Amino acid sequence: MNNVLKQSQLNIGTLGHVDHGKTTLTYAITHSWTDVHSESVKRSMTIKLGYSDATIGMCGDKDTPEAYTTEQKCKDGKEARPVRRLSMLDAPGHETLMATAIAGSNIIDAALFVIAATEPVPMPQTKEHLMLINALGIKNAVIVQTKIDIVGRERAVKNYEQIKSFVRGSSIANAKIIPVMPNRNVNVDVVLSELANLPLPERDTTSDPSMYIARSFDVNRPGTKIRDMKGGVVGGSIIRGKFKVGDEIEIRPGIVTSKDKQKKETYEPIITKVESLSADKDRLDEAMAGGLIAIGTSLDPAVTKADTLVGQMVGHVGKLPEVTYELNVKYESLNRDDLPKQAFKAEEPLLLGIGTGTNVGYVKSAKKNALLIELRHGACIDKSAKVSVLRNFSQRWRLAGYGTVQA
Repeated sequence: MNNVLKQSQLNIGTLGHVDHGKTTLTYAITHSWTDVHSESVKRSMTIKLGYSDATIGMCGDKDTPEAYTTEQKCKDGKEARPVRRLSMLDAPGHETLMATAIAGSNIIDAALFVIAATEPVPMPQTKEHLMLINALGIKNAVIVQTKIDIVGRERAVKNYEQIKSFVRGSSIANAKIIPVMPNRNVNVDVVLSELANLPLPERDTTSDPSMYIARSFDVNRPGTKIRDMKGGVVGGSIIRGKFKVGDEIEIRPGIVTSKDKQKKETYEPIITKVESLSADKDRLDEAMAGGLIAIGTSLDPAVTKADTLVGQMVGHVGKLPEVTYELNVKYESLNRDDLPKQAFKAEEPLLLGIGTGTNVGYVKSAKKNALLIELRHGACIDKSAKVSVLRNFSQRWRLAGYGTVQA
């Protein structure tokens, strides 16, 4: 397949309960494992946000039924015609890693919602991820029913009806439900057909650029000679605008330079240069809003290693929002029957999903649906952005609602 699509047009987030087959399905689509983090491999579960690109190609012509594939060639040996390039974000499903899934959801355009036929619907994180989809207003989705080969036809049909009932009344109530066996490549082409025809979001490519950092890396192998070392890399999704090779950029909040007696941190923004732009393995001269992009910088790789900069924002120098230590949000509670209905208390700790990162906050005041939250760490955040709010119930962080940042 001739790769004429240099940048992804859509960010697809795989959501669903732990061990329901999200990473296996992502592999069937992209042909690469997103679980490359050492702890993920050790524990056989997604811990960090995984991501990979895929180009969907079309086979056949006007006179024959069309088929979709991410292989280079069709079954007849002809080159597949590229029709859409996707960036896949594989979010962790385990309840203790919900904050990571919430962080990834902020750069998701559409959802690939994975539900296994081997367990009742909904399982805990299946339920929480649907709440997240509703909270963030995600309307475009494909629901994938996995592990149908394990349970047999009768149980799979019963599970299918449970899924239909579960999503009824949600923002993805009309999403197609597709039974698949990704390990045998059964119905994967049907999933690709749906993904290839999802509507594309409108992108702002003319404003000053900004990007949330979802991962940050040191790409140098141990033992690399100093003269051969490459600068640190940050990866994420451009929210708006364009970045070009050679641009001088700023990363905020940046590096902590001091703390006062109240442990309030002072930050120094990081100023660096765009040395390279990559979409998966493809080099770009410029990158615009949409898709997942890796920005190679001139930074010491020690600054970016081990996801140190996750949650920070990248933009042109002097064009990013100021670092804030307080959030004034309009709070919307999720309608959950499994959580107690209780008012916020002064100094109550909260776990917040801000951009692509997480932060700890403390309630300073609560009046009806208006919350003033003091942040433990400074944050760079756009006005009107949505912030996911987790509250601690019985020693567990639970997704309770979301807040919209007020000016």
